Amino acid sequence: MNCHIMSPVWTIKERSFNWGSRTYLMGVLNVTPDSFSDGGEFNTPGTALAQAQQLVSAGADIIDIGGQSTRPGAVQISQTEELDRILSVLELLRSHIAVPISVDTTRAAVAKAAISAGADIVNDISGGTFDAAMLPTVAEVNVPIVLMHTRGTPQTMQQMTDYQNLLLEISEFLDNQIKQAIACGISKDKIIIDPGIGFAKNYAQNLEILRNISTFSPLNCPILVGASRKSFIGRILNQPDPKARVWGTAAACTSAIAAGADILRVHDVKEMHDVCRVADAIFRVP
Repeated sequence: MNCHIMSPVWTIKERSFNWGSRTYLMGVLNVTPDSFSDGGEFNTPGTALAQAQQLVSAGADIIDIGGQSTRPGAVQISQTEELDRILSVLELLRSHIAVPISVDTTRAAVAKAAISAGADIVNDISGGTFDAAMLPTVAEVNVPIVLMHTRGTPQTMQQMTDYQNLLLEISEFLDNQIKQAIACGISKDKIIIDPGIGFAKNYAQNLEILRNISTFSPLNCPILVGASRKSFIGRILNQPDPKARVWGTAAACTSAIAAGADILRVHDVKEMHDVCRVADAIFRVP
């Protein structure tokens, strides 16, 4: 059951996020040529806008725009290229999309430029560790941040899956980054945490995290889970095509809701919207 103490209600773009009342959906919009499941599909402003509108109409509460692929082995692009990808799409989206927009980046300069262009949330897969300026910058622009657990870089993370105590080490990392964020001036009630499924985690570790999402409840922040279409689901289903993992994703999302997730970052918003409605009715105590 989702019973951790919640942050105050968020209001972003006149949308309320009443943590604990229901599961919220973050729709993935990769404006990259090389993301693991949809690279190259939405990397022009026109295709990105059409996809964003489709995600919103399907029930997305947040649109998450990423210009740098973070799949295992992804090549790092220049800051200029990341800015070009994100800003060209963001400026178009902001005039057409009413829901909050998050920017998926580990670079403070990209985060700052995206917020100036109309983004509302920073989603940092490094938890503020890749760029020393990230946490102070987010404090300065005064927006919420998602702090995710990872190790190494996308190029090295799958060689960094050796933990003495997986859940404890993730909790300690997140706790430390929450404290760092607060020390930099970010309000505690603007922090979301993400255990980082698939990031420096092997097959068994991903399952262990999903079974134990409630482990992170004592950190007293909304919990985001991103299991959508990931390779552990493909392994279970013997399904190499990420787009054909929608039912497996649905099972992982249901599990996450039952264990206390607050936000699910997903590609298949229409299907996961139904999953959330039913799982919320079962697992959330009215």
